[in-house]
Amino acid sequence: MKKILIVMLVSFSLVFAGSVFAADTAGKGQPQTTCPVLGGKIDKKIYTDYKGKRIYFCCSGCVGVFKKDPEKYIKQMEDQGVVLEKTQDAK
Repeated sequence: MKKILIVMLVSFSLVFAGSVFAADTAGKGQPQTTCPVLGGKIDKKIYTDYKGKRIYFCCSGCVGVFKKDPEKYIKQMEDQGVVLEKTQDAK
C-alpha cells in the first residue's frame, strides 16, 4: 500500500511539473528545426524568404515544393507552435 501511494505521488508530481512547464512555454513558440515539406532536419544554408519570414529546408528540392503553396506550409508550422525567423527587411 505504501509503495502504491509513493508511485501515485511521484506520478502526480511529474504530471504537475509537465503542466507547469507547458504553461510556462505557451505563447513563446519554438524555433524551426524541421523542414516543412519532408520533416527532415533543416540545413541553415538552404532557405527562402517569404513575406518577411525565413523558412529553412532539408534540401533544395523542398524549396520548389514550398513555393507552390507557401501559405499551406507556413500555417502548418505556426499551428505546431513554430516561430519563424524574421528577415532583416521585415518590419
